[in-house]
Amino acid sequence: MDLKIKFMKQAMMRKVLYSLVPVVIYSIYLFGLRLLVLLAVTIACGVLAEYLIMRNINKDKAKVSEAVLVSSVLFALTLPPTVPFWVAGVGIIFGIVFGKGVFGGFGRNIFNPAIVARCFVYISFPAFMTVTWTKPFTGFPGGFVRWLNSVDAATNATPLILFNKTGETTGYLDLLLGRISGSLGETAALLIILSGIYLIATKTASWKSMVSCIVGFTAFNAILYFTGVTSADPLFSLLAGGFMFGTIYMITDPVSSPKTDAARIIYGVTIGIVTAVIRIFGLFAEGMMFAILVANMFVPLLERSLKSMKARKKVAA
Repeated sequence: MDLKIKFMKQAMMRKVLYSLVPVVIYSIYLFGLRLLVLLAVTIACGVLAEYLIMRNINKDKAKVSEAVLVSSVLFALTLPPTVPFWVAGVGIIFGIVFGKGVFGGFGRNIFNPAIVARCFVYISFPAFMTVTWTKPFTGFPGGFVRWLNSVDAATNATPLILFNKTGETTGYLDLLLGRISGSLGETAALLIILSGIYLIATKTASWKSMVSCIVGFTAFNAILYFTGVTSADPLFSLLAGGFMFGTIYMITDPVSSPKTDAARIIYGVTIGIVTAVIRIFGLFAEGMMFAILVANMFVPLLERSLKSMKARKKVAA
């Protein structure tokens, strides 16, 4: 079988990859060189899965989108530091095949493939995804000269798990700088925010989706905080867990997110509120991935509804 893979050139996807370079480098500093192998595994499996799908759809002109590279890297960065390589490989294959391939490939999927992959492994392999978390390396050179393995991994709760168990909140500075346990690329909130600014400045991602999601989440969390429903203050909730990573990178996916400004605002607010609801009232410490998948389902209906309303107003006028 000919495995010569041709890539579809996508300048926007390359900009997303550029924005992820600092996140990847800092993640290596925090959690070690093992991340490089994990990235290699997810990228290889993701690219191969999409190639085989596109080859089946169009044998003569099979091309792999550069978007699969973005999905593979994003997925890897949402995983715990010591996740087995085979779990990562199975996860991204599932995400590309069932989150993208079954819909016909790039541009036709309604779900974010990286989120589909993350949700699949979270539900299918919970022991690897929720039980053991690793403390990040500290001091220079940190993880740049270290390899993290299961021997190094000690049970150390993430800020959200710690809060759910004890009510204790982690310091804001630790949350900003990523000096906490968590998924590989989701801990350093400040670096993720700076990457988001780059994406907005280069017009790669919609600021309306990001801001509306943050506003919806923060406002709803603030209401519950000041009424005594939850003791998690809005800023802690905003910086802890994968909320900022999901807001910057996942909800702004150009295919699975809305195309119009009005729809983007509703979409973002919905994700923010649903995330807060799951975190506060649900069984899961983190609700971002479920909120995004729920919102993805309603994007086509949302866009049709807004288009229909606009048409009726135009006729009425």
